[in-house]
Amino acid sequence: MPTTRRRFLKTLGLGLAAAGCQPLARAAHTAGGPADRPNIVYIMADDLGYGDLGCMNRQSKIPTPHLDRLAESGMRFTDAHSPSAVCTPTRYGVVTGRYSWRGRLKRGVLFGYSPPLIEKGRPTVASLLKSGGYTTGVVGKWHLGLGWVTKPGGKKEDIDYARPVAQGPNAYGFDYSYIVPASLDMPPYVYVENGRAVEPGTARQEGRPFPAYMRAGPRAPGFKAIETLDHLLGKANAFITQRAAGPKPFFLYFALTTPHKPVLPAERFQGKSGLGPYGDFIMQVDWTVGQVVETLVKAGVGDKTLVIVTSDNGSFMFRYAAGKKDHVEDPGVQGYRPEHHTASYVFRGTKADIYEGGHHVPWIVSWPGTVKAGSTCSETICHVDLMATCAAVAGIDLPADAGEDSFSILPLMLGKEPETPRARSCTTRPTGRSRSATGSGRLFSARAPAVGKGRPANRSQSPTASSTWRPTYARRPIWLRSTRKSWTA
Repeated sequence: MPTTRRRFLKTLGLGLAAAGCQPLARAAHTAGGPADRPNIVYIMADDLGYGDLGCMNRQSKIPTPHLDRLAESGMRFTDAHSPSAVCTPTRYGVVTGRYSWRGRLKRGVLFGYSPPLIEKGRPTVASLLKSGGYTTGVVGKWHLGLGWVTKPGGKKEDIDYARPVAQGPNAYGFDYSYIVPASLDMPPYVYVENGRAVEPGTARQEGRPFPAYMRAGPRAPGFKAIETLDHLLGKANAFITQRAAGPKPFFLYFALTTPHKPVLPAERFQGKSGLGPYGDFIMQVDWTVGQVVETLVKAGVGDKTLVIVTSDNGSFMFRYAAGKKDHVEDPGVQGYRPEHHTASYVFRGTKADIYEGGHHVPWIVSWPGTVKAGSTCSETICHVDLMATCAAVAGIDLPADAGEDSFSILPLMLGKEPETPRARSCTTRPTGRSRSATGSGRLFSARAPAVGKGRPANRSQSPTASSTWRPTYARRPIWLRSTRKSWTA
């Protein structure tokens, strides 16, 4: 029988009880909120850094008024971590409540033609909420495989667009789905609605360099990357408006395609930040979240909806040393000098790194009348906790074989003490590197390459000038003290 956090904590609790100690408590998967079940909107940006938001990084020069107001209306979680520093494993964790390495994906990400990653019959947050009477929907980036049907004798690119995909979101409990297959720089560039391509990929997208980076491949004639975020926002708002008028509560997983490459802000945002296309793109992400909140209010369900905003991993923007040309001076440069912007805040590293900048992400919760406005929580949480949290909020029992790594953060949202120790394995790198955290400190088990192998040596610094961070290149434990003011090896 595979080891899970639940089994581990249960075993540890029994051992402590036998020793005369108070056993550790497991998070209860039972209703702990108001009697009226709220709608749930989970917005996950793509590659949004902790330091990109003004409410998380007071030194940021990028205006994010909508996200800042949302944070003021609810709670900021300051120690939230993605279960991976790259896209697909995090999305698997969000949807299933379990770490990707429990399944077949041990490293890397999927691509637009990849087979489905989620196992058939696997409980998901959507199937769980649907069983409890919720209407469920997903709009945006899927990146978990679809099961395209190819033409007889054809290659993987030879998709029969007239046929539905074999295993899209609707097979996992989503009543409605309107998605792009993978990242916005991965073909095929088509929209898929309820398992069917909206328009076949009969055109050709040529490859482009950063900041508008896209891989070459098939594209639907009407698919324009610069319009994708606005297009998906329209679908998300339509879902909210329609479902808000119905008798059932709804769950919407809105997976933004931005600010992931290609960095293509809409024309109305271009040049607005003064920090290059990336800064403009963050402004559009902020505006997009504001539009969703506005739609909830207009639909009359603003005070009846739990809104969570986070990112799938850290930002891809490097941190450069003084004197080096950066994104402000040349949009084709993928990084900033600290005086311009720090997308990873004070954390070392970027997306795809074992270091904290790769997986320490923003997390904002707003639930009017339930979550205290202007509050913060410094407890460690992870994206895999969504399933158990939704179960607790909706008053649904979480089956023992579902969401093995998911624990409810509802008590934290309500300002109460956590009901479980935060024992978790937080991040899995595409190269097989792992990070784990337990108790009040953080235990790292890392296999990292020498600085400079494929990445700028000065892309980021450790949290403080007095830090004593020493990277490891073999398996050895490293503790990061909870104060975050000193790093010791």
